[in-house]
Amino acid sequence: MDLTPYNKEELRLFNTMTRSKEIFSPQDEDQPVRMYNCGPTVYDYQHIGNLRAYIFVDILRRTLEANGYSVTQVINITDVGHLVSDGDTGADKMTKGLEAADLPITLSAMQELGEKYAKLFKADLKELNVTEPEYFPKASEHIDEDIALIEILETKGFTYEIDDGVYFNTDQLSDYGKLAGGLSDDTRERVDNKEKRNPRDFALWKFDNRLGWKSPWGQGFPGWHIECSVMSMQYLGESFDIHTGGIDHIPVHHSNEIAQSEAATGQPMANFWLHNDFITIEDEKISKSIGNTLYLKTLKKHGYAPLAYRYLLLSARYRTKMNFSFEALDGAGSALARLYTFMRRANSAQGDVLADYVSDFMAALNNDLNTPVALAVMWELFDDDNSDDNDKAATIALFDQVLGLDLASPPIIDIPESVKKLVDRREKARENQDFEAADELRQEIAEAGFSVQDTDDGAEIIPSSG
Repeated sequence: MDLTPYNKEELRLFNTMTRSKEIFSPQDEDQPVRMYNCGPTVYDYQHIGNLRAYIFVDILRRTLEANGYSVTQVINITDVGHLVSDGDTGADKMTKGLEAADLPITLSAMQELGEKYAKLFKADLKELNVTEPEYFPKASEHIDEDIALIEILETKGFTYEIDDGVYFNTDQLSDYGKLAGGLSDDTRERVDNKEKRNPRDFALWKFDNRLGWKSPWGQGFPGWHIECSVMSMQYLGESFDIHTGGIDHIPVHHSNEIAQSEAATGQPMANFWLHNDFITIEDEKISKSIGNTLYLKTLKKHGYAPLAYRYLLLSARYRTKMNFSFEALDGAGSALARLYTFMRRANSAQGDVLADYVSDFMAALNNDLNTPVALAVMWELFDDDNSDDNDKAATIALFDQVLGLDLASPPIIDIPESVKKLVDRREKARENQDFEAADELRQEIAEAGFSVQDTDDGAEIIPSSG
């Protein structure tokens, strides 16, 4: 079943570069949409805030496909060359990871560490039902290409060398920082290095006598930013359709990518720049330094399904800050369980798609991926007493092509034994016409997070909506 016939609105996306919603159109109508998503630095597990970026780009990809586009997607793996601060300061994250794991500071150990956490990252994506991209390139496998791009920039007069590395001269670009709306404090004041000609200049190659790769300038590592420019060009071309990342990438990482890529090619790096906002916990940004880091594995240990977290993320706009709480996750899990229960009971194969609901659903998504409104359309349909259950199920199954919540093939809900025993006791009380006891037991069941629906086939246990 295809969503494209139900589209009545053109796809509009908020472009950070222009600070406005724009009608999306690809650079080449005859080719797949080319999309680059900044991937993780694989020195540790990715926390739940990091994972928001990939739910966002998965909804973006699925919405593009629902609009009839095919997609070529790249999510890079940074396994070398990323400083601890996204503002270009501190030690290398991969080196920090080696030290934390008590591994030797060698390239082979770095590769081993990167491979371990890249696999764990991909496993998280799979559990969150994120579509696998066409390419997962590793930074460590593109060192020669990094060197070649730096040589182009050197030939064009955009580089200079100081004691600790080769730097990009931002004074050579009149529009440096345009993605950030000009030269904000973040783009002006960075690494305090007296040899740098300008504080906002950034490293293309960092020297390291102990570790690294040989280059025309000396042994060392590529800069974090040059890696993304190289990998995007390698797989998508010098200019492509969409580049995404977190809002923290705007002033430094993405501004530097744009500078070096456009200086080298003379073309716009990407037509659309999309950025997701942060997840907070108790209104604090997730950070290891303040000890509020949560991982997907942590949520699973607490009994939460990964797709409950996906549902929770869809309940907020990708461009808005979202405060995480276990109470909100409880609500998301219960809502998802209600949908699963309904979809198992109804027969989507026997239903007809309700076109008006699908058009409203797609209108929400085409308005800059407005997933909260899309979910509201689904719940409006769910509560529509005038629609046949099989038709509802057929329509919801179609929605799931974008939502990615396994609604078309819902898993079996694990009902706790304690709840099953309460339901059995209630059934016996009803058989004995002890309706007062039955009502009390219904209340206990509700307090446990479930409700009971009496049907001709007996009692059906339904998770509460939260």
